[in-house]
Amino acid sequence: MIKVTYSGHSGFLAELEDISFLFDFYRGSLPKRDAKKKMIVFVSHAHYDHYNKEIFKLRDESEDIRFILSSDIPVDRWTDKPDVVFMAPNEEKTVFGCTVRTLRSNDQGVAYLVRYGKETIYHAGDLNWWHWQEESETFNKMIRRTYQSEINKLQGEKIGLAFVPVDPRLGEQYCWGLDCFMRRTDTKRVFPMHFWENYEIFDRLMLEKCTEEYKDRIMRIQNEGQVFLLDS
Repeated sequence: MIKVTYSGHSGFLAELEDISFLFDFYRGSLPKRDAKKKMIVFVSHAHYDHYNKEIFKLRDESEDIRFILSSDIPVDRWTDKPDVVFMAPNEEKTVFGCTVRTLRSNDQGVAYLVRYGKETIYHAGDLNWWHWQEESETFNKMIRRTYQSEINKLQGEKIGLAFVPVDPRLGEQYCWGLDCFMRRTDTKRVFPMHFWENYEIFDRLMLEKCTEEYKDRIMRIQNEGQVFLLDS
């Protein structure tokens, strides 16, 4: 059983039997968790909507905690600690028995692929198919190629849980990244994220022709703090 709590925007807490993973928390109250479990806190990059130094208050709750931060995050009094691990793109490290692999974001920082026991979890951070109408064809082609190249690295992985952007600011192209990800990976469940509190995005996703083959694997989020109890 995996317990997933949505904390807003791209923030999620995933709790397994003996370990918890907190991804890209940036606002509100830190999610409640079982302090007896080991914990890894992930930050994909330094943008304000993915990184909040409040996460370091979790040190007060447990010594069995590690922070895995993208290498673009500055070293300061919060991060210059032995419990902080920095990761650059295309690295792999083992922390608390977890194998953590990074992909290169085509925006800033990294995406994470986390393997622990039988579970594999993917968090995209800001790795996405960012097709902006106001940008040049050359820019958008570069974004498409870099996104597809990174997602192709996940082929062959059996991903139980994924968190992938569906940003409504992209207009009709908001779901291109999700669609590419779901068609090129073997993913059991996907949580759309980075939708700026526009929960109507889930109604749109259910009506898209491109999602017909995998709409039953899309987890529908209705509010911050929502809890999902999922079979492994």
